[in-house]
Amino acid sequence: MTEEWGGGAWELLVPAVAAPPRRRGRTLQAALREAVRSGRLAAGTRLPSSRELAADLGVSRGLVTEAYEQLTAEGYLRSDRGSGTWVGDAVRRAAPAARDLAPGTAGARVDFRPGTPDLSLFPRPAWGAAQKAALSRLPHRALGYPDPRGLPELRTALAALLARRRGVVADPERVVVCSGVSQAMTLLAFVLGARGLDALGAEDPGSPEPAALFASAGLRTVPLPLDAEGLEPAALAASGLRAVVTTPAHQFPSGIGYSARRRAGLLDWARAVDGYLVEDDYDGDFRYDRAPVGALQGLDPERVVYTGSVSKSLAPGLRLGWMLVPESLAAEVVERKRTMDLGNPSLDQAALAHFVTSGGYDRHLRRCRRAYRERRDALIAALAEHLPGTEVSGIAAGLHVIARVPGRHARGAPEAVFVERAAAAGVALRPLGEYTSARRDDGDVRLVLGYAHLPPGDIGRGVRLMAAAQRDGAAGPGAGAGRAPAEPAGGSGCSHGVRPRAAGGR
Repeated sequence: MTEEWGGGAWELLVPAVAAPPRRRGRTLQAALREAVRSGRLAAGTRLPSSRELAADLGVSRGLVTEAYEQLTAEGYLRSDRGSGTWVGDAVRRAAPAARDLAPGTAGARVDFRPGTPDLSLFPRPAWGAAQKAALSRLPHRALGYPDPRGLPELRTALAALLARRRGVVADPERVVVCSGVSQAMTLLAFVLGARGLDALGAEDPGSPEPAALFASAGLRTVPLPLDAEGLEPAALAASGLRAVVTTPAHQFPSGIGYSARRRAGLLDWARAVDGYLVEDDYDGDFRYDRAPVGALQGLDPERVVYTGSVSKSLAPGLRLGWMLVPESLAAEVVERKRTMDLGNPSLDQAALAHFVTSGGYDRHLRRCRRAYRERRDALIAALAEHLPGTEVSGIAAGLHVIARVPGRHARGAPEAVFVERAAAAGVALRPLGEYTSARRDDGDVRLVLGYAHLPPGDIGRGVRLMAAAQRDGAAGPGAGAGRAPAEPAGGSGCSHGVRPRAAGGR
């Protein structure tokens, strides 16, 4: 079945005529191409002759002839000698693309979900200066294909920084720059899978991210329970595993710090099974009551794979992280990194190297630490005032707390209902139940409350809304269940969205 060129169809191409003479041919081709792609010129439509279309548009016949020939070569048109030019049938419309795949859904008046630093604290002027300085100093050869491990000056800067701040044993030759901890975990999973491992252990409760990353490499994730000191030794010994992901400095999400005895026990286990500990030091720089405990990797760099990033200290959108790999894994990890993406962008790495060596990174961390400690204190005070009896557990560190809200505040409602009532009042929450396979039936509600991204005023406002929502919800529809209490205008306008899965990606 064929269609004839409609009387007004040529109007699709009229805007091309207004283009400057030098671009008129390319513009005409683009207009024809888009008309076919969009379906406005359907498959089987017969196009006018080059002479007729040129006369209609007021352009040279050669311009139209060239456009027909180009689109015929690309497959958009077909031409049969002596019978004219037709729209081909090879083109299919693309499926509609998702509008925005970034995590988040608008609507929350106050968002307590963890995983994000305060992005308004990002040091824009200092970072801009670092980029400018890096670009002016970067040799031409550094703009070629990079060393897959990362730019030498960044690896050197990171090695010095991590040795000084986190107590790691850091040889720049063992540092691999990655697109965040997520890529580091993926790289490692592929390498360990190639060595014959079919599963890795993960803390329970813990971040849900590793399971998806390991699955992409064909590995299972085995949840391992925790006690007050860290991973339970008996469960670990009975697991049959040879690699486990841990967050010993500040366990996510429980907030505990591994005891010295448990840290030593983990290393003994790794040596006994000829295996590895994967240390995710996601927020090791943020300790508020004392100096941070050094990284586990410093005790045995040949049994611990150390990972970290700037996702919590600067911004996750930079996609800059690192992995310190044991000698036994180094060559395989670097080769996997090379085949995965050839390495990270050189200019971004150079900017971070300058930011670290110039002292800008340390200054930024001090600023963030002051702000986050103030916000943690504000959250604890607000919980004590509006939800009295709430227990906050975990060490004074990081960007979140675990809050155990007494069952009397939930009015007997399950954890999920507590969260739903808060959401109806405009408060986004993440229950601890979304991070663990364990279930408790004591009637209390356990929440993982992120505070770093919220100004103190919004923190107090959010806790008030949360508490009022539980009172109103328990009173029934007649009392305005699910209706947000009146709040004074103002605040930060924070409107982070509800993520499709538990937060904490790095």
